[in-house]
Amino acid sequence: MLAPALSFPPELLLKAQGSGLGMKAAIFDVDGVLTDGRIYIGESGEGFKAFSTLDGQGLKLLDQAGIVPIIITGRDSPAVRRRVADLGLKHAVYGAKDKLAVAQPLLDQLGLQWPEVAAMGDDWPDLPLMVRAGFACAPAHAHAEAKARAHYVTQAAGGHGAARECCDLLLLACGRYAQLLNGHLNTLDGSGEDAR
Repeated sequence: MLAPALSFPPELLLKAQGSGLGMKAAIFDVDGVLTDGRIYIGESGEGFKAFSTLDGQGLKLLDQAGIVPIIITGRDSPAVRRRVADLGLKHAVYGAKDKLAVAQPLLDQLGLQWPEVAAMGDDWPDLPLMVRAGFACAPAHAHAEAKARAHYVTQAAGGHGAARECCDLLLLACGRYAQLLNGHLNTLDGSGEDAR
């Protein structure tokens, strides 16, 4: 058994537990959170986006822990849709001009209240979600208003592991981090050998 090398202050872990039962869902913005916020535009429109594999693994781990990852982004692009599909995420809203207007019906559908939800954003369009969420995160390079409303500002910048940092914090807070970590020590065939 590996002991986790990662730790956060106890008071932060308590806040990230939300209503005491742990978070049930986490909403993530894309531009500036899952990417570095830069938009590459060529002659034929938006060409590509760069995503961190650390963030992708974090989102998958949340799902394994029973915390529903939700993507709500103000932009729509084939690159984002491809990334969401590749990660197997079931809940995503693209091109949302009013993020609260799309988030509330989705939470109602999932039977969730805002104190059971974490939200991570980097700019003003994310504020309605961040101020309602039971726990709010912002990446290191977020706008000052997003940082001011966040319970936690990550060390990492958006697109460079910031979402993973938020995911790890939520996993530690709900008590699933160590179990998931040790589960990765075994190969997929269950032989128990180190599978690096």
